[in-house]
Amino acid sequence: MTASSSSAVQEARKTLGKRLREIRQAAGIETARALAVRAGWHESKSSRIENGVTLPSDADIRVWAEVCGAEDQISELISTARGIEEMYVDWRRLERAGLRHVQESVLPLYERTHRFRFYQSWVVPGLLQTPGYTGAVLATVASLREAPGDVGDAVAARMARQHILHSAGRRFAFLVEEWVLRTVIGNGEIMAAQLGRLITVASLPSVSLGLIPMGAPRGRAWSTESFSIFDDELVGVELVSAHLNVRQPAGISEYARTFAELAGVAVYGTQARNLITSAINALE
Repeated sequence: MTASSSSAVQEARKTLGKRLREIRQAAGIETARALAVRAGWHESKSSRIENGVTLPSDADIRVWAEVCGAEDQISELISTARGIEEMYVDWRRLERAGLRHVQESVLPLYERTHRFRFYQSWVVPGLLQTPGYTGAVLATVASLREAPGDVGDAVAARMARQHILHSAGRRFAFLVEEWVLRTVIGNGEIMAAQLGRLITVASLPSVSLGLIPMGAPRGRAWSTESFSIFDDELVGVELVSAHLNVRQPAGISEYARTFAELAGVAVYGTQARNLITSAINALE
């Protein structure tokens, strides 16, 4: 887990711990140790929960609320804790039901989002991919992570999701590192078609495509893990071993600030098109 992803999860645990501490204090229980005694726990357990070291289980939350006379808050607290647990999801666990399921599971999020911001340091963003490029990417994923081999169905699901690009009232900002254009996925023919697709999609009025040139002075805009921002509701972060969901306002703001810094070193329009054309020519 990277430093930014780790801090997001830790922040969420601390926020829940602070809330549980406030519930304890409101109940007149002066110390975490005193609550542990009443709950029949080891004396340090309550302290670890309050300080965000340990994420409480459903049973822990029920006991905590009952000891503090806050039974009316059990449902909401359990929901919050489960949300934190779901922040960091191992790819193998996520893909257990198949690659198509992963593609279809995010459709409701895309359909309710109006402002999309994508930064990609690994591959072309999914909404801009061609079927051949997607097939090559997902075939590699299936092989590396031993995921179910429903690549064809997964490709179809991702392509179907691209209708959102033509939906009214939506804005899309894409930032892609230039080396993504230079990394051959599949073969030269697949890459040429994919690069041509970027030129076509960049002409859509709702789309902004920025490319970050190799060798450009970066200042504070360091390359980082690929991430997607959906309105101001959620940030999805692609890690090597897992997918991170960031919902805390502070975490979302941090990624939005990073996106703005990266956007500041990107090139657009004719300059971006020249980089794509150069990558196409390199294939030949």
